[in-house]
Amino acid sequence: MTIDYLKNIVDICPKEEALLGLDVGKKTIGLALADPTHSIATPLLTINRTKFTKDMITLTQIAKEYEVGGYVIGLPVNMNGTEGRRAQSIKDFAAEMQRFISDELGEPWIAFWDERLSTVSADNIVDTLVEKRKTKTNAKASGLIDKLAAQAILQGALDYLSN
Repeated sequence: MTIDYLKNIVDICPKEEALLGLDVGKKTIGLALADPTHSIATPLLTINRTKFTKDMITLTQIAKEYEVGGYVIGLPVNMNGTEGRRAQSIKDFAAEMQRFISDELGEPWIAFWDERLSTVSADNIVDTLVEKRKTKTNAKASGLIDKLAAQAILQGALDYLSN
């Protein structure tokens, strides 16, 4: 199985294949996409979570559509660098995701990326937009914050890969 922190599996990152960034929450999964050049992350969409199997079917369809070769999942690390229950929950999610996707697409490459402050960063972007439009409720409802957080996670990983 290829699932680990990005720094540990950077050498086997899929080359010239799209990467999908995930910000996994309790109610939603924000998604961002990087093209095969791994240069820039773009917010894609937000999945409203229902049941794990349905969520994975949706994720598999997206992976097929965009020819995804690997996944970067935000890992919620505490500010002091330790991992808590939420981090373990995300690791469990990733392991189950890997098992599910393997049946459809073969064994996926899944990397964890420290997501500290990614949602805060996305929230700040939305706050800036809200000042212009006064529509934060609509931004939350549309999943904008979730997919922007996924973009921040994926872009951080892409920047690491480029160095």
